[in-house]
Amino acid sequence: MFTIDEKKNKVNAILNKTNKNIEEEIFRLAIEAFRKNVPTLANIETINLERVFIEGFRPDRQIKMTVQGKTLDYYAEIKTNFKEANKFQLLMYRDKLDHPPLVIAKYVNAQMADQLKQDGLEFIDTAGNAFVNNPAFYIFVKGNRPPEIPGQPPLERAFKPAGLRMVFAFLCNPGFENRTYREIAAATKVALGTVNWIMKDLKKLGFLLDMGRRGQKLIQKENLLQRWVIAYPERLRPKQMLGRYRGDAAWWQQKTLDPLKAQWGGEIAAARLTQYLKPELITIYTGPQEINHLLFENRLKKDTAGDIEILARFWKPVEMWEYGDLVHPILVYADLLATGNQRNIETAKMIYEQHIIRLIRED
Repeated sequence: MFTIDEKKNKVNAILNKTNKNIEEEIFRLAIEAFRKNVPTLANIETINLERVFIEGFRPDRQIKMTVQGKTLDYYAEIKTNFKEANKFQLLMYRDKLDHPPLVIAKYVNAQMADQLKQDGLEFIDTAGNAFVNNPAFYIFVKGNRPPEIPGQPPLERAFKPAGLRMVFAFLCNPGFENRTYREIAAATKVALGTVNWIMKDLKKLGFLLDMGRRGQKLIQKENLLQRWVIAYPERLRPKQMLGRYRGDAAWWQQKTLDPLKAQWGGEIAAARLTQYLKPELITIYTGPQEINHLLFENRLKKDTAGDIEILARFWKPVEMWEYGDLVHPILVYADLLATGNQRNIETAKMIYEQHIIRLIRED
């Protein structure tokens, strides 16, 4: 037991060393830039946080700002690259926090700044862009270009397309990380040599623990899930797109798919899992060799503005499947967050609580 704990601590130390310096530099530069915008900023006190405030949300720290004699309390989220999925995750949990979230990012571009302002999410970045909306104080700055932050690491293999396919398999199938590399390669459509490199990456990042004779164990699963959800719509999902289509009105409502050939994703799957959502965008995952049959059977026609999106599956379908003709809830969750629709975000939170939490709890 001591050996396992010792290895786990060593892995976590490597992870902290990889990210801590960059995070601290982003925080320092963002505060420095913010002070230039706000001469009346008297003090900033930070408090490192250890406890989880809401299942699935763990802020980096608490911040107390003193501006014009008023104290502003925030839960800070420090991001090297702030993406759409980061925004949607914050919107999911904002109303349940006792202090508002504050995004502290390397850079928030003008378009994202407008979106955050519209959504009421406050932010500061290293370029001096900022949005703070408090009864005691208001500021909105956008359009400044970011400085270079030295030492920023390249994107790890684990969060490139091949790695994302593997991580998805690990998250969906507890214990799958202990299969042979050949089995992992076959199930995830990843080259055998690449599997080896991605496994090394997951260990270096602190997500995979080598327990010697007892095999390997996926750890920090909640953090891994959130990183996957952020990377998936940008790095893997666009590569899987087979096309947009349109069909007869409500053709899908009573339709059951053969899970070996196709599965519902996105809003359709979410509606059937929760009985809460009225779908507007229809998402289907299938194999490239199955698409023609799918189009013919359901009389779907090519339309770049259509309400049906068809994507290629990046996993191996199985005969016995807990969710019938629906994709895994983790993928439904990611699909919903990628839309940016507020009702979809609410439904994503339901799916997280009802179907995903049990998969990512630590033993």
